[in-house]
Amino acid sequence: MASFAHFIEVAENGSSDDIFEQLDRLAQAEAGAIIFTCSTFDPATRRAKRVYTNHPKHYPLSGLKDIRPGPWTEQVLDGGETFVANTIGDIAEVFPDHETIASLGCGSVVNVPIKLASSILGTINLLDKPGHYTAERVDRILDLKPAATIAFAALRAPGGP
Repeated sequence: MASFAHFIEVAENGSSDDIFEQLDRLAQAEAGAIIFTCSTFDPATRRAKRVYTNHPKHYPLSGLKDIRPGPWTEQVLDGGETFVANTIGDIAEVFPDHETIASLGCGSVVNVPIKLASSILGTINLLDKPGHYTAERVDRILDLKPAATIAFAALRAPGGP
């Protein structure tokens, strides 16, 4: 079941893993994604950590990794703006793993920074076939920001990981 009401029920009673899984289900229902991941971001250390993945073989949960400055980090992590690319060429300009992305049938991406109290908690990241993320789908993804904020906040809650 993928509804916001069900998401809230899971958020109130489930683990952070359960909450991210429900966020994935909402994202699939609203816009679709071959790959759906979520990463935390610490602005003080400039480090990120993948905390959820629906594709663990190629995008496993990870330890901390340093984030290199560049156009993507300036837009998403520093500027708090969503990044959308609908061709593998555009993806290749910012992601060094573009060949892996293409090999998995993906050629479009949406990265949404999730903020709380003016701080970036992390990003939700959706990848699908080329041209998939139309303006309408991106709008539906942006409507998931409240649910994503809850999911990231659950990582910091007592009883979180």
